[in-house]
Amino acid sequence: MIDYNPKAWFTFIFRIHKADTVRKLFPMFIAIGCYSAVVALLELKVLHLSDIAEWKNIVFVHSVLGFVISLLLVFRTNTAYDRWWEGRRLWGSLVNNSRNLAIKLNSMLPVSNTASRDFFRAMIPNYAYALKNHLRARYLVEEMDLSQGAPIDDKKHVPNQIAGQIMAHVNDLYRKQQLSGDQLILIKDELTAFTDVCGACERIRNTPIPFSYSVFIKKFIFFYVMTLPFGYVFTVGFLIVPIVVFIFYVLASLELIAEEIEDPFGFDANDLPTDTISANIRKHVAEIL
Repeated sequence: MIDYNPKAWFTFIFRIHKADTVRKLFPMFIAIGCYSAVVALLELKVLHLSDIAEWKNIVFVHSVLGFVISLLLVFRTNTAYDRWWEGRRLWGSLVNNSRNLAIKLNSMLPVSNTASRDFFRAMIPNYAYALKNHLRARYLVEEMDLSQGAPIDDKKHVPNQIAGQIMAHVNDLYRKQQLSGDQLILIKDELTAFTDVCGACERIRNTPIPFSYSVFIKKFIFFYVMTLPFGYVFTVGFLIVPIVVFIFYVLASLELIAEEIEDPFGFDANDLPTDTISANIRKHVAEIL
């Protein structure tokens, strides 16, 4: 995730970040600029279509469609941001549940039970790291503290295995009467919240925007931009070239931004800082226990 100062206006305007859509769309800018120049040259200098009234009235179609495409892009951007923000709320919930579980266990476990304290000190952060990598479809054993608990099978659902080990250890403490029934009820919500967060994150990752909807918006933007020179060239002349490039930049950038943030758990510049969040969970749990 990009760390920036939202008040630095001039920095935003004149600095091109690697995540900026200008870098990604620049080849398209060149192609669309050349296309617009060719269309303008043919209409104004070769075919002389400016004398035909019907061609000048094409701009009416773009005026109507401009309102439609703006509604579609607003809905697309809002939907993608809702997914990004829900992902951030889920990881915030994971942070709070990890801290609450560590605080409760710290007050409930006897000071002499160093084995259980070491177990939870390792396994609670392990769940955050396992979930982070699970959402990225990978398994990094070097990020895990496997000194405690049973071996992990990376061919199976890793977060479920860790959550199961935590639950099994808690039940073992209850059977050994180191946790009472009332104490077990007190930590029940935190224990089940791990799997709830995992399931909600998987729902976001595994349910993209419907294919037909995404394809339609891309086609709509393409044909809208490609037909702009046919009508507006009679009004602005060869200035249609930078105008069409700028309109394409605005419309295509909104779609690219929506594509990037609709799956907030990956490696894109604007994705959630799950690496930092996982490291903070490890740090805070270690401080508590």
